Amino acid sequence: MVPKSLFGFDVVSVIGPGAGCTIYAVTDPAGQLFALKHVVRKSDDDDKFLQQLQNEYDSSRLFRHPALRKVIEMKTPKKFFSNKVNEMGLVLEWVDGTPLDQHVPADLNALLGIFAHSAGALASMHRLRMVHCDFKPHNVLICDDAKVKVIDFGQACKIGTGKQRLQGTPDYVAPEQVKFLPLDARTDVYSLGASLYWCLTGQKVPTYYNADKHKREAVKLQKFPSPIDLKPEIPQAISELAMQCVRYNPDQRPADMVEVLTVLEASLRATAAPAQPPAPAASEEDLHPARPKPRVVKDWGI
Repeated sequence: MVPKSLFGFDVVSVIGPGAGCTIYAVTDPAGQLFALKHVVRKSDDDDKFLQQLQNEYDSSRLFRHPALRKVIEMKTPKKFFSNKVNEMGLVLEWVDGTPLDQHVPADLNALLGIFAHSAGALASMHRLRMVHCDFKPHNVLICDDAKVKVIDFGQACKIGTGKQRLQGTPDYVAPEQVKFLPLDARTDVYSLGASLYWCLTGQKVPTYYNADKHKREAVKLQKFPSPIDLKPEIPQAISELAMQCVRYNPDQRPADMVEVLTVLEASLRATAAPAQPPAPAASEEDLHPARPKPRVVKDWGI
C-alpha cells in the first residue's frame, strides 16, 4: 500500500524498488518535487540497508559536481522511548532521467559524451578521496536536456578501504572488490570500462566474480574478445580504452579518471571533426596559371 505522506512530504507516486528500499516521488509543502528512498527495518538483515542509506547521505552531502546526484536531507522518525532507528528516509534531488541500461544511444558521439560526463563526475568523487564502488549503466541517468546524473552512493567508501563483505554488481565489479582488497580510483575505472564494453557491444565482460573458477585464469589474462573484435566499426582507441580499464591488475589500468577522460575527449574531437570534401578536379587554369590568384582567408572568428 502506497502511503499518502512520509516525513512531512506528500507521496506522488512509487518510482520503484531499490536496495532494500522503496523509492518515491514526493513533494514538500511548497510543491517542489524530490525523490525519497524509504527503508523500514523488518529484521536484522535490514540493518545493512539502513547503513547503506546512511552511507549514501554521508557521502553525497559533500558533492558539488553537477553530474553527481545531490542529497537534500536524512529523515528519521522521532522516538521518545528508544534510540534504535527502525525507519529512515533519504531525500534526494529530483532527476527526470532514463537509466543508461534502458536506452543506449546508437550514436557513438552521444555515448562517448555520456561516459565523458560520467568520468568527470567520478573524478570529482576521487578528489574527495571517495570511490563509488558500484558504477554501472543502471546508475547513470540520461535526461532530456542531454545532462547526465551519476546516482546511488550507498556503497561508496573512502579510498584505501577494504570491504568486509562483497559489494558491487557482478557484471561490473573489479577483482579487488571480490578479493576484499583496498579500493581506489582504479576500482571505478574498471567498472566504467566494463560499462563502456557492454554499451559498445551488448555483451558483458567476464569478471572475476561472474566467471566460473576454471575460467578465472582467462579473466586474468584477458582472453576474451575486445569491442573491435565484436564490432569492427568501433574506433580502435575506444576499444583499447575499454580493454585497458578492465585489466585484472589495477596497475595495468589507467591510473585515474583523468587519463580515461583524456582518451574520451580525444575520440570525441576526432569523430566530431567535419569530413573534408574531396579535392575538385584540376582545371586548365590550375595546371597553367596565368597569374597568381588572390589568397582568400575564411574568418573563423578567432
